[in-house]
Amino acid sequence: MKTRADIYGQEASELLREISMYPGMAEEQILRFHPDKEDKIRNLLAYFQRQGRIVLSETGSYFPQGEHLRSADAGLVRAVWVLLDFIDRVEFHSTSDFPVKLLFFSAGEVYEVIYVAAGQEPLIAQALKQCRQGESRRIVLVDDAGQIPLLDFPDISGFCTAGDDGKVCYYKKAEEEYDWTEK
Repeated sequence: MKTRADIYGQEASELLREISMYPGMAEEQILRFHPDKEDKIRNLLAYFQRQGRIVLSETGSYFPQGEHLRSADAGLVRAVWVLLDFIDRVEFHSTSDFPVKLLFFSAGEVYEVIYVAAGQEPLIAQALKQCRQGESRRIVLVDDAGQIPLLDFPDISGFCTAGDDGKVCYYKKAEEEYDWTEK
């Protein structure tokens, strides 16, 4: 007879790691980390809530116990939507230091997801111009596509926007022009 640990062991540890790394995720985001295991993950979420290990906020976001008192980092939660677009090819993912929200490894390459809030373009561009070049590919998450022309720093692979509903729109530089078009 299998125990709960036998049935849920790997998913349980992964689930707690994800909620701890990316506090404030919605259930839909959590489920996308575990395709084809939705029922199992919902059971684990309910179990961890009963144990007091995680908390479901009034806004429908999951937090580790004690972290729900602060609000979620909206840029990080939106960066998770970008990560989830690549999750089937991701070998490892984690949060990172300012100005990078998260990073992941895929096909031997490092990708950084950088969130630029409206009005923060000069600060982020200046910070990233100082960084060493060529170490990673940068996906720049913006609030609005109108921010794109204001951002210029090394190793930008592309830009994107992410809605609260999980829809991510990617933008790529048009051929020999300086305007960006939705991909």
